Amino acid sequence: MKRVVTFGEIMMRLHTPGHQRFLQARSLEVTYGGGEANVAVALAQLGVPSRHVTCFPDNDLGRAASAFFRQHGVDFDRTVYQKDQRLGLYFLEVGAGMRPSRIIYDRYDSAFANMDPAAFDWDELLADACWFHWTGITPAISDNAAKACLQALETASRLGIPVSADVNYRRNLWQYGKTVQEVMPALVEHCDVMVCTEGDAKDIFGMETNGFQDMAEQMLARFPNAQSIIATRRDTLSASHNRLTGIGFSHKAGYQETDTYDINPIVDRIGGGDSFLAGYIYGRLNFSNELDALSFGTAASALKHLVEGDFAQHSVAEVEQILAGDVSGRLLR
Repeated sequence: MKRVVTFGEIMMRLHTPGHQRFLQARSLEVTYGGGEANVAVALAQLGVPSRHVTCFPDNDLGRAASAFFRQHGVDFDRTVYQKDQRLGLYFLEVGAGMRPSRIIYDRYDSAFANMDPAAFDWDELLADACWFHWTGITPAISDNAAKACLQALETASRLGIPVSADVNYRRNLWQYGKTVQEVMPALVEHCDVMVCTEGDAKDIFGMETNGFQDMAEQMLARFPNAQSIIATRRDTLSASHNRLTGIGFSHKAGYQETDTYDINPIVDRIGGGDSFLAGYIYGRLNFSNELDALSFGTAASALKHLVEGDFAQHSVAEVEQILAGDVSGRLLR
């Protein structure tokens, strides 16, 4: 059966209980997550077979992370394990109201950063793929990660597999001697769909734009393989209250936007963008209408904000209920 394949680093997430601050906490709760793997889990919950490709340390933490994702239906059988390496970490303090959430990363010199690109046989990994997804975080981690990502993208293009990317510029990650401007254009050339904001377009590609549609038109002109530029527009009223709208521009459909979802109170907004992409990919695989795919992704993202953890855990029926206008939250028996 055809599956969606994702590629990227996974970290251990250590978060304070409830809404405690780092200075208060005397214990930390453990889970795992990574932007690309979050997409794979969300798709698995939607009934789409998914595989995540990554590199873990060859120790109990790496095995625990693999087992965690397998429990959520993702194929982790192609994981590369390396001895004498570490698993990246990040620490989360969940905000509330006017106090924002805070994240501290500890991911330097991880197993993923130190991977050997030759360890991945992309022809075999993508042989049964119907879609490939990556993010701009991966090539920012190390030169080896960027090389492996490019090899994956070249293989996907040769095999005719649709490719999506969240370009997701993280300024502080680019520390290995190459700039985002040197690396990203060659990777983005292989993409059919991109999540990109006006800020990303300026920081990565040097584009001066006048709003989302102008940016999207410039991106599609610069990267002729791309068909769609999508994003979410977020109105942040507080750390606990956001409004979310899906927006997109494509050659076929022009500019489109979805209904707006009022999300209050937010349980956990981490992974909301990944759920948006997973829902959009589900829509592209199952619907013929671009707006239907964008709407499904936006509703899926809104639902993710109401679930603790890095990734979405909802069914197609639950997303369809939101799309049908049922946002009452009534008790289901």
